[in-house]
Amino acid sequence: MQTTPRHALPSRIRDAAEHFAVSWLVRQRLAVGASVLAFGLLAITVVAPPAPASAKELLAAYNARYGQTVTVASTVQLASAVRDDYNVMPGIPQLAKHGTNFDWAKIVLLDGEFPVTSNNVTVLTRWMRQENGPNNWWNRNNPLNNGWGSGGGGGTGSYPNLLVAASYAAKALRTHPGYAGIVAALDADSPTEVTERAIWASPWASGHYANGGHWHYTPVAEFTAPTSAWG
Repeated sequence: MQTTPRHALPSRIRDAAEHFAVSWLVRQRLAVGASVLAFGLLAITVVAPPAPASAKELLAAYNARYGQTVTVASTVQLASAVRDDYNVMPGIPQLAKHGTNFDWAKIVLLDGEFPVTSNNVTVLTRWMRQENGPNNWWNRNNPLNNGWGSGGGGGTGSYPNLLVAASYAAKALRTHPGYAGIVAALDADSPTEVTERAIWASPWASGHYANGGHWHYTPVAEFTAPTSAWG
């Protein structure tokens, strides 16, 4: 078959051939571009997103943006701060577990809603010593020889245990009008001599402790009651 040279083809056929060649080239380039675009989209989905910023990083970024500085004149003098003291008061179960005459005095104060202070504890332990002696302060489970609820009007009765005795002692103080002076002194955390004078003047003891003549001021020794006395 004889091939007709291109330049010999009619112009209409030649134009169609050229148009076909150009279209094919464009399609080839578009196909390549689509492949590149698809690969790029796939790559984006495969790459993991960055981890969220940590709290430390967020704080650093915030400080970097909003941080402030204060300039203090060199003539400013530092002031010393005075802070209140504080302590921790054991509860009644802890005091009973420890079980000394000082612990019982604190339980009476707690039951009666009196301040648990050195002055008040000192007065109560001295008072207990006057009634039963320090080494037997738990006698009849009635350390202050209280008549209320003990079955002995003159303070000769007994209680089931020392916790009941503490509760009745506090009730007696808070209820009996004759003990108002003692209550006022304890509530005010008065000096020991003020509270002791109120005890002597009250009807708690018929002999009024000889108005202080039978009162002892030496330090009270600490003694632990038997576990059975606490119930």
